[in-house]
Amino acid sequence: MLFWPLIQERPAAFVFFRTRYAAIVAAQVLQSSNPMLWVTQLAPEPNDVYWSNLSIPYKQVWLRKIATLLGAFVFMFVFLAPVTFVQGLTQLDQLRQTFPFLKGILKQKFMNQLVTGYLPSVILMLFMYAVPPTMMLFSTIEGNVSHSERKKSAGIKVLYFTIWNVFFVNVLSGSIIRQLSVFSSFRDIPTQLAKAVPTQATFFTTYVLTSGWASLSCEVIQLFPLLCNGFRRFILRRQEEPCSNHALTFPHHTEIPRLLLFGLLGFTCSIMAPLILPFLLVYFFLAFLVYRNQILNVYVPKYESGGQFWPVVHNTTIFSLVLTQVIALGVFGIKRSPVASGFTIPLIFLTLLFNEYCRQRFSPVFKRSPAQVLIEMDKQDENWGRAEEIYKLLRTAYCQFPLLSLDLSTSQELSMAGNSGQNKDEGSSKDQESHNPGMVVLVLAADSFHLQSISNCLNLYL
Repeated sequence: MLFWPLIQERPAAFVFFRTRYAAIVAAQVLQSSNPMLWVTQLAPEPNDVYWSNLSIPYKQVWLRKIATLLGAFVFMFVFLAPVTFVQGLTQLDQLRQTFPFLKGILKQKFMNQLVTGYLPSVILMLFMYAVPPTMMLFSTIEGNVSHSERKKSAGIKVLYFTIWNVFFVNVLSGSIIRQLSVFSSFRDIPTQLAKAVPTQATFFTTYVLTSGWASLSCEVIQLFPLLCNGFRRFILRRQEEPCSNHALTFPHHTEIPRLLLFGLLGFTCSIMAPLILPFLLVYFFLAFLVYRNQILNVYVPKYESGGQFWPVVHNTTIFSLVLTQVIALGVFGIKRSPVASGFTIPLIFLTLLFNEYCRQRFSPVFKRSPAQVLIEMDKQDENWGRAEEIYKLLRTAYCQFPLLSLDLSTSQELSMAGNSGQNKDEGSSKDQESHNPGMVVLVLAADSFHLQSISNCLNLYL
């Protein structure tokens, strides 16, 4: 039952176009001399829209982003306390001095290995479980208007958080003052990293076992959904199956940062502590099998993000390579090998040059759609007689209320419509448009008062 009087006008609107080219022009052109008055962007898929954030005026979005960024930094540095405590457990001498009553227990070999080897990684992993929900909350407060943008923003925050707290803080273990002042001299960075990374190889190996291998087993059995389902069936006595809106979706914001962190550990530890590589190799092999099964048989893709996580993966991989080369430079400096150091420095610049080439060549494809491809797709839809059909689907697809939509079926029909006429062409950049017809523009205004004047301006493109 719908209560229509409760519906209020929001400072956002969906504008439907008959061609992709008109929509992309309207989305990318600056529409007003005051950029803070209203902006346009290509609308996400119907099931990708995060309706709650459409009520946020556009003039508040940039303030929200700054506030959440500061909140994420504060949370990152507050997390130094548990990480420093965890690292204190790996220092046997400090434990004996701080807790004298543990001297007798720590003399036992089994307890010594348990406390200093396995226990720190388990405690850190338990603390890390609070990070993804917190970052997802920050990303929601930011004002993102789609689920994919929320997950991408949360994934980037989780990635930065894990790289800083799991890698750098553990490598530069000690007091917080030492962690902040260890890079006081730029010339000492390679040497400091070359000395510090091997000392934490045992901790990183154990972390791969606890956070990597154990997470794969939990991923297979789906522990949390299993407990929720058991509670619903045996405690609440509800035997009906949940609707499709409660279907599981792939947790990009938690799994991708974990994979990239393990890639960073593999690159950086391969020089001085290569024994971690077999454990990482087994993890990536098992992860391929597990995630392949989960994506095919468990998770339901409610929407497509258009590969927006790939630039994050690329940039993190380049960062891992450069950091590895910097550590190699420090190792050669410690070994007093000027020839090897001389060959390593150009390698760093070549890696950065390759990254710049990829940024110039491929990054625009993820941000903007080529007009040539859109015009060809419009012509194909017109020749196939599907232009009017797609337009009618769009008019009924963007509905906030589940009773007025068909859940996943609408997005599947739109995906088929966006992919029509593309099967004959292979190896082109049209694949990025297969998830969305690209005929809908989302208008975000400073307030709902300007929507009428905005609609008059957009009529020029129709």
